[in-house]
Formats: sequence, C-alpha cells, structure tokens
Amino acid sequence: MVVDNSNNKSINEIEDNFLKLLDSSSYIDPNLYTKYNIKRGLRNSNGTGVLVGITGIANVVGYEVKDDKKVPIDGRLLYRGIPLTDLVDGFQKDDRFGFEETAFLLLLGKLPSEAALSEFYRVMEYNREFPKFFNEDNILKFPSNNMMNMLQRLVLTLYTYDKTADDTSLLNTFRQSLSLISKVPVMMVYSYQAKRHYYDNKSLILHRPLSNASIAENILHMLRPDCKFTKEEARLLDLCMVVHAEHGGGNNSAFATHVVSSTGTDTYSAISTAIGSLKGPKHGGANIMVRSMINNIIESCNWQNYDELSSYLDDILDKKVFNKKGLIYGMGHAVYTKSDPRAVLLKKKAKELAAAKGYTEKFELLENIEKLTVLKFKERKGKDFEICANVDLYAGLVYEMLGIPPELYTPIFTVARMAGWCAHRLEQTRDEKIMRPGYISIASENNYTSITER
Repeated sequence: MVVDNSNNKSINEIEDNFLKLLDSSSYIDPNLYTKYNIKRGLRNSNGTGVLVGITGIANVVGYEVKDDKKVPIDGRLLYRGIPLTDLVDGFQKDDRFGFEETAFLLLLGKLPSEAALSEFYRVMEYNREFPKFFNEDNILKFPSNNMMNMLQRLVLTLYTYDKTADDTSLLNTFRQSLSLISKVPVMMVYSYQAKRHYYDNKSLILHRPLSNASIAENILHMLRPDCKFTKEEARLLDLCMVVHAEHGGGNNSAFATHVVSSTGTDTYSAISTAIGSLKGPKHGGANIMVRSMINNIIESCNWQNYDELSSYLDDILDKKVFNKKGLIYGMGHAVYTKSDPRAVLLKKKAKELAAAKGYTEKFELLENIEKLTVLKFKERKGKDFEICANVDLYAGLVYEMLGIPPELYTPIFTVARMAGWCAHRLEQTRDEKIMRPGYISIASENNYTSITER
C-alpha cells in the first residue's frame, strides 16, 4: 500500500475531492430510463405498478385500467379477500379488539372461530416472554436514541437465542413469526423507556405486560407511568394497528421481505430488512414528515385563516417553504386515487376523539389541508386529476391524542406491519426461486492503467 504524506490537505479537503468523484460516478440521467424503457421505481408510464409477483394475502385497489389508462376509483383494501371496512365493522360491532384476529387472518388465511382466537391469544402470550436476561443485556445496557434502528438490532439479536434460527421450514417460520409479532410490542415500549432514561434523564419505568390482554391494551399499559387507559383509547390504537397491518406485496417493506426471503435466509434477517425499509421517510417514516409539516404550518402562518393556509400550501408546493421538496405530506398515494380506505376509517375516529379531547381545531386544520390540496392539484394538473389523503395524514393526530410520543409513531407501524411481513415471508418461503431482476449497465468498457500513469 502506498501512502502519500507529502501534501497538507485537510480531511475535509480530501472528502470534498471525493465528493466531486461521487457526484459524477453515482448519477444516472433520468432520461435514460425512457431511452431504455426501464420502469423507474417499478412503475409503468401510466402510473400503475409493474407486476413482479403473486400474493394471496392482500389486495390494494385504487384504480381501474381502461384502454391502458388509469381510471380513478374509491380505494379498497382487502385482507385475504375480505374488505378492510367489513373486517373493522365486524369486530367493532361485537365490541372486540381486532388486531389479533387480523394477524390470524393474514397468517393462516381465514378468520378464527372463538375457540381458535382464544388459542391464538394463548400462543401469543406464551411467545411474548423474552429469553433470560434479554432485556437487561440488549435493551438496558445498549439503549438507542432511534427506536427503528433499535428494533432492527433487537430482531437480529433474537437470532442468537434461537436454536433453530436457520430452519426455514413452514412450521418453524410460523413459530418465529408468532414470536416476533408477540415480542416486538414489548421491545418497542421497553426500548423507548430506556431511551427516556438514558438520553432524556427521565425515571426508568418498566411495567410487565398484562395477561389476557390485547396488544393495543398492553402498549398503553406499558407506556403510561400509571398504566391507566380507557377502553376507547385502546380500541382506537387497535384500529390503527389493524389498518397498518398489511398493504399488499408491492409496498416497499413487503417487497423487501419477499426479495430477501427468496435468498433462503433466516426470518430475523428478512424482518430486520423490512424494518429498515419502513423507517424511510418515503414509506413508514412519512407520518413523522406529516407531523413536521403540520408544526411548520402552525408556526409559519395564520393556519386558522383558510386563505392564508391556502397560500402557504402553494408555497410548499412551489418549494419555497418547509423542506423545499414541493410535497404536501399525508396527501397522495402510489395506488389510491379517490380515497384511501385506511384514511377514511381513521379520519372518522379521529374526528370523534378530537371532539372529546379538545383537538377540534387541529383536526379541522388537517381536513382543510386535505380539501385544499385536492383543489390545488386539480388546478395544477387538470380537473380530472385525483389525489386523496393517505393514512399518514390522520394517523399522527390520533397518536398525539393518545399521548403516544413521536418517537413511537413509526415503531407502532412496525408492530402492526409485523403481521403482514411474516405472512409474506411464509408465502415466499414456499417458492424456491431467488429474485434476480436485470439492470442495464451504461458504463463503457475502459482499459486498466497502472497507478503511475493515472
């Protein structure tokens, strides 16, 4: 190895030079995607998704295709063929929590009987227990300021405690799935409590989970210092988890689960990959971006004045304010056009809770953002253009009203989506074929030159 110490360049100067090389070597001209007919982002030119697989777990319906054109329709989300709205109506009419039976449905393909659901609760509670000293050795000794990275690490750490970690048989993968769905909610809350203690100088409070309780009840029980919560609060958190539990095979984190699982790797590696995907602000982390945008609007304009709010949203779209990306977070979706059924369900409950908890003005702000954004996109893109609120617009307000800290907005999404990811992994492990799409290389062939001639 040759080391040249003759120059006096600082590390910053050296990095600036590297950055110039990186800037040119990592850039792909977007026009090349059109030239080579590459489906950028795995999206067709008409806005539909490129078909890359088959799944029986969920179906996301947001448009129809007629004469190769995308025709907007009201959105529908079906879990194992059952419309989400019907599923929610069913357990809410019976005054039951729904996430556990939703997880059962996603994993096993059918709704459970009362006896099967009782057995499922029993197995989940059995799987909730951590290995001996897991909490002390992995959460309390090594806390993190970021809950998503913490969950990713903890899921990978479980590999070392599993004697059959690399067994990808159907039954073992199912056992691992139940273990993760059961343990991750406790991991999330304990990790947050450790973060509060070690990073925020707060008291360390760890409550043991309740027996014979839903995951939603246990999250609120473990999260709150006094363990108290109302039935209505637990029901609303349960609804949030149900609507976040699954969203088809094409969403980024589920697709990542399929890709990684297709290699034959272990469950913990596949699910930690999904968590890393969900963390991104263009995916699960979008709820944090909505919160940041709302706070910016409240601080920067007279948001209770409809006209001033309208003007500020124009400035956001024109990349003049907020993060200057030109995006109104919480609006628009890759599949849904006229409506997102998840947002419709959450909006209804959010309105009810807002009235009870004194958040009516903030709810009306979100509703006005939704109305104004729809109008602005019709003005800018044509009267036939459809855009709708997505689930993230109202989810953050629901969490805020439930007293859930922002650090846990995306982790709660993770807790819920664990059911969908595990269902997709179970489906993918039955397919023996590794996913290996093609890429076009635009690098021209070059000759090697010796180091003295460069």
